[in-house]
Amino acid sequence: MHDVVIVGAGPVGLFLACELGLAGCSVLVLEREPEPCSPVKTKPFGMRGLSVASVESFYRRGMLHRLRTASGAGDDFGAGHDGHEPTSLRGVGHFAGMVLDPAQVDVAALPYRLPSPAMDGMLTYLDAVESLLSERAAKLGVEIRRGVTVSAISQNDECAVARADGHEYAARWVVGCDGGRSAVRGLAGFEFVGTEPQFTGYLMLGTIADPDKLSPGINLTPTGTYIRMAAEGHIGMMDYDGGTFDRSRQPTRDHLQAVLRRVSGTDVTLSDVQLASSFTDRAMQTTTYRRGRVLLAGDAAHIHSPLGGQGLNAGIGDAMNLGWKLAATVHGYAPDGLLDTYTRERHPIGARVLDWSRAQVAVMSPDPHARAIQGVVRDLLGTRDGTTYAFERLSGSSIRYDLGGEHPLVGRNAPDLCLENGTRLGDLMQDGRGVALDFSADRRLHRPAMGWESRIRYAAGPAGNDLGLGAVLVRPDGVVAWTGDRTPDPESFERAASNWLGDPEI
Repeated sequence: MHDVVIVGAGPVGLFLACELGLAGCSVLVLEREPEPCSPVKTKPFGMRGLSVASVESFYRRGMLHRLRTASGAGDDFGAGHDGHEPTSLRGVGHFAGMVLDPAQVDVAALPYRLPSPAMDGMLTYLDAVESLLSERAAKLGVEIRRGVTVSAISQNDECAVARADGHEYAARWVVGCDGGRSAVRGLAGFEFVGTEPQFTGYLMLGTIADPDKLSPGINLTPTGTYIRMAAEGHIGMMDYDGGTFDRSRQPTRDHLQAVLRRVSGTDVTLSDVQLASSFTDRAMQTTTYRRGRVLLAGDAAHIHSPLGGQGLNAGIGDAMNLGWKLAATVHGYAPDGLLDTYTRERHPIGARVLDWSRAQVAVMSPDPHARAIQGVVRDLLGTRDGTTYAFERLSGSSIRYDLGGEHPLVGRNAPDLCLENGTRLGDLMQDGRGVALDFSADRRLHRPAMGWESRIRYAAGPAGNDLGLGAVLVRPDGVVAWTGDRTPDPESFERAASNWLGDPEI
């Protein structure tokens, strides 16, 4: 029996497997597809944008350099790598097809932002992410079995069992990371609620006989939306048909040409189509992320349109939040109710992502009311406050969990605090433990922190920028769990550590 069986070897399932493997859990990953390679995971279809929060997750596990290299970004770590606060950002995304101006983001207004190698989002490809995570998972002892289709899930008080192809895979916990059409979600009886689609979307790679008839970039028209990508022949389309296209059928060249002509208002001709896929903006979410010994993460727990590229980022956030909590539960030191905080913290984030997607669908709709709203939104995004708000949502920097602390940093993703000796918080988190940073002159948290030595990494000394704090306790997922003043109270620290990391070891 494994500690955890994960169903799905996409980026979310693999990231979670790495988190659990790093914490010493025995993990088996079951993947339906027999091979990891797929045309939809490579350039150009597989392109994805990682938010600042997602980039920080890779950074804090020591994978950012390799990810950037695998993604073709080289050694350019972006703004803040030299330790100086940048005055502006690079590309920051779009809302409803309206591209944000990075120069309009008020960097100084972003909450608790410090220079870091992970200050910018980045473009990557699914195959690069999965290859990196698969290799890391193998090094951590994770077993991945491909060509395995799960057909049944059962559970009792002691374990859960995934049945597939005549075999039973038993584990203390089963996690479904098997995408928007999750088998685990249905087999385990999760309730899935939300809104039905407004459009059918298409991605295609083909040859356009007369490409000059299509404008580059994102184009909102009176009859729909089309996107002419940078890659030659790479086109995206949104046809507001109520999602009626039968997605069990492969879209033909004639069908794609008809849709492209309709949404572009041109008589453009497709000479051929090499690759095509379809999607909708159906927005659904499970009412809970846990049923007994079965949990969900990523698209298995929430689906929506790909507008804004939020799906992968929400899934990585789920995996980062769940990994250390599930590991603590497996090893028996989790405080009561810790695993239930996964749903409590991540479900509202998923709901926000769904609403963000719904808002964009409504604004992009080809009708007079939506066009009127487009004008208002465009004006707002043209302001410094409007662009900064949108960037906070897209980057993940606006996320704050309600952890009950009084300090406004508690519940937020920790800034990359740096000691005067050059040691960064990100450097200290690579082994998956929480971190206690003690800036007090007398190192007053050293003795209490030793009570959680296997779960907390203690570091002390003056900081280059301590944000006026005397100490900080950071959870293994990078979230601030507690802060102390210039003379931090050891008892307050111990209570916070016990609340999140269980009873002390000594």
